[in-house]
Amino acid sequence: MQIELADRVTSLTPSLTLSIEAKAKKLKADGEDVCSFSAGEPDFDTPQHIKDAAAQALASGFTKYTPSSGIPELREAIAAKLKSDNKLDYKPSQIIVNCGAKHSCFNVILATCQADDEVVIPSPFWLSYPEMVKLAGATPVVVATSEANGFKLTPEQFRDAMTPRTKMLILNSPGNPTGAVYSRDELLALTEVALEEDILILSDEIYEKITYDGTEHVSVASLSQEVYDLTITVNGFSKVYAMTGWRLGYIAAPDPIAKAIDSLQSHSTSNATSFAQKGALAGLQGDQSFIDQMVASFAERRAFMHDKLSAIDGVTCVKPMGAFYMLPNISAFGLRSTEFCSRLLDLQKVAAVPGVAFGSDAHIRLSYACSMENVQKGMERFASFCASLKA
Repeated sequence: MQIELADRVTSLTPSLTLSIEAKAKKLKADGEDVCSFSAGEPDFDTPQHIKDAAAQALASGFTKYTPSSGIPELREAIAAKLKSDNKLDYKPSQIIVNCGAKHSCFNVILATCQADDEVVIPSPFWLSYPEMVKLAGATPVVVATSEANGFKLTPEQFRDAMTPRTKMLILNSPGNPTGAVYSRDELLALTEVALEEDILILSDEIYEKITYDGTEHVSVASLSQEVYDLTITVNGFSKVYAMTGWRLGYIAAPDPIAKAIDSLQSHSTSNATSFAQKGALAGLQGDQSFIDQMVASFAERRAFMHDKLSAIDGVTCVKPMGAFYMLPNISAFGLRSTEFCSRLLDLQKVAAVPGVAFGSDAHIRLSYACSMENVQKGMERFASFCASLKA
């Protein structure tokens, strides 16, 4: 029997990040010495007090359904966090807890975008954004940014990309895969354009606390009341608290959008995992020193990797100011990013993600959310591989 699948599914592009990481893990399982730069998750363990809180919740029988929007005490803690850290005033009713920031982004797009709508996405982009837009029936409008501008969308580019159908702009700062962090002035300039036509802004701030060299993270919705009214803030616990497998994210939004997402979620996933929410609550209310320690380790690896990449003939690399990725330009070697990464893994056992997955075939993505030993060994192999291509 031939089964006909829905067009919305058959048009999707499989995640290259997950497929590369799966191949690298398979090689490791077969005994190969693989240096993987493909994972988008911290290599640190979840802090013990967070795990203890979840374990206690399990032991006490906190294993039943919760409200679809999240347990009240977690929503209150998130609202308090947004007030203290981000200068954002949200009522707990405006907070919806989801199954990860990816789920949060998908819910936002699904709740606000539909056929004939267009969504502006700066490129290089996190690879799931365009696919989510297409699943909602809308059209992604990809705008290429440049290395010269630190991979940041300019107001002029934004305005040129706008049409009467433009519904939303997606901003990710600090960004994956570029590490770009928009300054307050840059965000003000972009939001001025959005305000001209009341364009919604999805502000993905999942990497907010992972910044370097004194770089300030600014929440878009904090810029003004008018911008606040157009912005949906997405965040979560995966990156900052090393809780990737826990699948917990959240949105903070104007009341109508929050209510719509709560309704949508009640008919899809229902609530996020009950005892995981207790762990997240402990994360927000507990000792935050773990974050500074983790970011310090990332900063050390970042400096080492950028120095090594910059010394390789044929490679250029913008220094990231946030997140934990490098996006070196490998176009000088005359290979497409998929072929470059395939050869790199086969010949040097180094796993990287082709830039074509993020909208730029001239680049590859390297994650330094791995041990310093892995970074050092991997950079030696990477340099050898590039030298062989130049020979």
